[in-house]
Amino acid sequence: MKAASVLILFVVIQLTACKKQSGLNGNLSSTQSSSAKEGCDAIDPANFVEHVSNQYFPLVPGTVFHYLNTVVEDGQTTTTNVEVTILDETKIIEGVHCQAVHDLVTEDGGTTEDTYDWYAQDKSGTVWYFGEHTKSLKDKSGWTTEGSWKAGSRNACQGIIMWSDPLAHAGETYYQEFLPDIAIDQAEVINTNSTVTVPYGTFTNCLKTREFTILEPDVIEYKYYAAGIGLIKTEMVAGGNEVEVLTAISH
Repeated sequence: MKAASVLILFVVIQLTACKKQSGLNGNLSSTQSSSAKEGCDAIDPANFVEHVSNQYFPLVPGTVFHYLNTVVEDGQTTTTNVEVTILDETKIIEGVHCQAVHDLVTEDGGTTEDTYDWYAQDKSGTVWYFGEHTKSLKDKSGWTTEGSWKAGSRNACQGIIMWSDPLAHAGETYYQEFLPDIAIDQAEVINTNSTVTVPYGTFTNCLKTREFTILEPDVIEYKYYAAGIGLIKTEMVAGGNEVEVLTAISH
């Protein structure tokens, strides 16, 4: 058997066993990733709980997170406001009742992105990402839903957004979302002892992750999560100059 065939067979076997929890390094080609439908983890709705209570990713209905996103490009600085609202509603995906979250991005008072995300937590405490419906302005010339996906549709697979015990998976690469050629985000846990200061406050013992995608191989982001709160900071460390910080929480 040729080396290339052996590599592809190995990837498929690994993904079939448990794609989201494999040690894949994020360097798969688009063609290899697109052939990995067999890798979707089998989902048992009975293995999921009603509420998302993971300490690094709690979703309490009625909570609104306010972020400020700053981008510096070609000497110009652009800021946008990001409002993330935990909704008191669910959507059934692959038989699982998923918590709905609404993300709204505005710039100069106008909406530039409007997204609904769906998450669910299993009995172990791990939070899964089941899809999103996103609508955004593309080049200020019109709206696009590019990037939308839903587990079980168009060969899309659910991914892991937060482990129940992140430190136990430090150094592993896992999928957060998977739709061939559209949404192939991956992540790696770096540590759980980072200290982070944002406008909302200073937090210790934060979870730090590295996120990337083969669709934009030059872009790398670090994300920081505070226990009992969730995401407090996103920082692009390669492929651009962008940072998003938590400024307030309302209810």
